[in-house]
Amino acid sequence: MKKTLLFTLALLLSVTMFAQSRATLINEAFDGETLPSGWTINGLGSDNWSIASSNKAGGAANELLLYWNPQFNGVSRFVSPALDLTNVESLAVSFKHYFDNYGGTSAIGIATSSDGINWNSAWEQNYSTSGQYSVSEIISTTDMGKNNVKICIYFSGNSYNINNWYFDDIEVFTLENLDLRLVSIDIPTIMDKGELDITFTVQNIGKTTIESFEAETENVGDGFCGTMSPETFTANLAPMEKKQFTFSESITLNPGTYSIPVNIISVNNTSDDDQSNNFLSKKLYVAMGNTNRIPMIEHFSSSTCGPCVSVNYAMNQLTANYPGQFSYVKYQMNWPGNGDPYYTEEGGTRRFYYGVDGVPMAFLDGASQGYAAVTENNLIQSLETPAYADVRGAFNVEGNTINVTADFMSYVQMENVRAFIAINEKVTTGNVGSNGETEFHHVMMKMLDGANGNEMSINAGEYQRLEFSFDMSSTNVEDMNDLEVALWLQDYNSKEVYNSHFAYEYTEHAYPVKNMTANLTETSLEASWEVETGNPTGYNIYIDGQLVETNYTGLSYVNEEIVESIYDDKDHSIEVVALYENGKTSVGVVKKIASGVNVTEIKESNLNIYPNPVKDVVSVNSENINSVSVYNSVGVLVEKIEVRSNNVEINMSDYNTGIYFVQVNTENGTATRKVVKL
Repeated sequence: MKKTLLFTLALLLSVTMFAQSRATLINEAFDGETLPSGWTINGLGSDNWSIASSNKAGGAANELLLYWNPQFNGVSRFVSPALDLTNVESLAVSFKHYFDNYGGTSAIGIATSSDGINWNSAWEQNYSTSGQYSVSEIISTTDMGKNNVKICIYFSGNSYNINNWYFDDIEVFTLENLDLRLVSIDIPTIMDKGELDITFTVQNIGKTTIESFEAETENVGDGFCGTMSPETFTANLAPMEKKQFTFSESITLNPGTYSIPVNIISVNNTSDDDQSNNFLSKKLYVAMGNTNRIPMIEHFSSSTCGPCVSVNYAMNQLTANYPGQFSYVKYQMNWPGNGDPYYTEEGGTRRFYYGVDGVPMAFLDGASQGYAAVTENNLIQSLETPAYADVRGAFNVEGNTINVTADFMSYVQMENVRAFIAINEKVTTGNVGSNGETEFHHVMMKMLDGANGNEMSINAGEYQRLEFSFDMSSTNVEDMNDLEVALWLQDYNSKEVYNSHFAYEYTEHAYPVKNMTANLTETSLEASWEVETGNPTGYNIYIDGQLVETNYTGLSYVNEEIVESIYDDKDHSIEVVALYENGKTSVGVVKKIASGVNVTEIKESNLNIYPNPVKDVVSVNSENINSVSVYNSVGVLVEKIEVRSNNVEINMSDYNTGIYFVQVNTENGTATRKVVKL
């Protein structure tokens, strides 16, 4: 999509001319695996701080972790390198954190020191509720103006009262007089086609209250190029305050990949002091369709863990109430004590991936559920959330060898996602430990091909296949007739699971269709496909996500009734799902419905048909018209006018009321438009 020259130049200038105007003194995201260089621990708790591979505070993995053990009672400080604050009267300090409470109330704060011994508290807050928080404060202590100042985030209290405290994205900077920062563009990463409201968050990181600001975005919808009219927002933002805003004009998007930009033009009717933080762009994927979600449960446990008993019981009860509506993998850990004898290194890899520091702990679709079972409400919420990917697979067993075939399909373009295959045993009894349990469920035995998943990129509407054979004699499997295989597709960075499914058991794969085509003529929708292999019993056919045929038995499909509802210059799609015996289904294959009429399309700006709806006479205006043809809703030619002109009038007063299609043939191309006769 083209961008206006003015918009592009403005963005380039704002980045290059003002990039160095605000002094960022600390910007620590904890991307390494060890504590960052120059940072130290002061006070108690010198062994309690570390780097976790999780992202619970809300930033990207990794993050800073304060752990309760070894227990201490007092103050523990995580201290920055020394800063030169000569001529600095105040600082802005911001960070994200996640509080995992065990009981009671605990405090964290910000303090400064110019001698490394005496600490001056600048901010402190008590917390008693577990959750994700953010802090943005302007601080000023007696250490301001000195040339050797250290800043710390400190914990105050008894560490026994917490489980963990996570911190990320610590930023320390000086304040400009007038500075509005664009923090985020708050739109979904994936959405269905249709209207999008562009919402964004800004923060006042200057010293002056911001009364108003002007911002612009770009209409990236099909058929429109360039910026929309700039919009003025009433803000009333105090220093360090954040607020969310939404453009009054929405945009309409067809399936595809878009970059949605937002640019702050002016603040308080003038340019703010740092324009390097005035622009963001977010990638958005508009899906060709969606499907039902099968929630993915990952559960960390151990047969030597006392608290795991009640969580295992709750999970067994929950899943028994929702048969066939979940996928499940349980990773048995090698702690506490001697741990579970069915621990595997792959389970350990998943533990470090999620930053698991205690059992029991459960994850639903990649999101932590804490040290508890998945709740019924959370499971239902996941079930009710549309999925933009689909997963199907099957396995069979030959002796000790398992053979797995799995298809991973996406309704949007997905790049560098990871597909996971976990072989579980449904019930085990050989790993009895010390917690009193005698059997364990969904115990992971092997991950193919490894616990880091299989990297893949998937084109929208298509699928990628994985096939593995593995000798299970090297695992802890007890009974080769008691296996299940969990399949899921995951964003490895955000940890979001797009969808999952248990593979069909001890059977052949449900293969999808291949070589599918779909075309729209003036009279009908025509689609065809081929059988890859296997013996489908029929096909389910969806148009724009709506089921139009159930158990259809042909390899070609014609629909004349649907033409009038989809011949509207918008993108439409058809999906075919192969059906097999015993209720098995393949992943779908989705195709954009290509128009056989508008092969060479007249530019929208060069064609006008009005009025529409019409009662009597409709006018057609375009350059170098050769002929105009009118078809009724079932594709029958009603009238054809051959004329060489730029203007044609069609008298429709004697036409029956209903929908007609006006086809305009010119020297520059052909276009067909729907016209409603009143």
